[in-house]
Amino acid sequence: MTPDEYCQDKAARSGSSFYYAFLFLPPERRRAIIALYALCRELDDVVDEVSDPSLARVKLGWWRTQVAAMYQDRPEHPVTRALQPHLQAYGIDQARLEAIIDGMEMDLDQNRYLDWPGLRKYCWHAAGVVGELSAGIFGYHDPATLVYAEKLGLAFQLTNILRDVGDDARRGRIYLPVNDLQQHGVRAADILNGNETEAFRQLMRFEAERTRQLYREAVQALPEADRRAQRPGLLMAAIYYALLEELERDNWQVLHQRISLTPLRKLWLAWSTWVNGGKRLVRRLGQPAA
Repeated sequence: MTPDEYCQDKAARSGSSFYYAFLFLPPERRRAIIALYALCRELDDVVDEVSDPSLARVKLGWWRTQVAAMYQDRPEHPVTRALQPHLQAYGIDQARLEAIIDGMEMDLDQNRYLDWPGLRKYCWHAAGVVGELSAGIFGYHDPATLVYAEKLGLAFQLTNILRDVGDDARRGRIYLPVNDLQQHGVRAADILNGNETEAFRQLMRFEAERTRQLYREAVQALPEADRRAQRPGLLMAAIYYALLEELERDNWQVLHQRISLTPLRKLWLAWSTWVNGGKRLVRRLGQPAA
């Protein structure tokens, strides 16, 4: 199995919505984004699958050495071997990759966030920086596109957090900010014990509106000149925004089940968004489409 095939298999097996966006890219950009995504999956798996925090920290440290070796032209792991040829062409800088690892380590250090600024910082490390790197791979001319990409990454991460409240609670984690819980009269014990109260649903509506606002701000920040190149991000936004709406339609019953879109629906959203250049999504989020 070649390094590219290894990354392709890693991405396909994840079942992530991101994979559908990659299908529409030219071959070279597709190989680059799949290698980047495979690296993110490897890092995420360390935190999700290694139960001993000290061992997980050692493994993340090992990945730091692998990233450093890649920038010294001696990649070892199949993922870094697949990603290394694309570093210069698409501006994939070491500091941003290190920031992703920093985000994984945050999961080892804390399982609660006091307020939105604290959670936003985590979301940037987990997804905002990935959005910036992805924008470089997709291609852009206007630096404002990085603002779009960062906000879109934050919106994706918050959507995932809302979807995974129950799964995270079973791991002893609550990502929703402590002061938001207090404001809505939701006890941490209610979430950890799976009590779907009306107060909990009100909290989820509040968090969903914050997430929608990030989608709006992202779309509004995207320069018209770069919209065509950034279609893969808009494609992912269409899928993730549809997931957010699905969570709402199910009245936020996320504590005992994992709500998701079917692969066929994801593929349809991906294809239709690609064909219309993201205009339909842009209109839905209140930004006039040219």
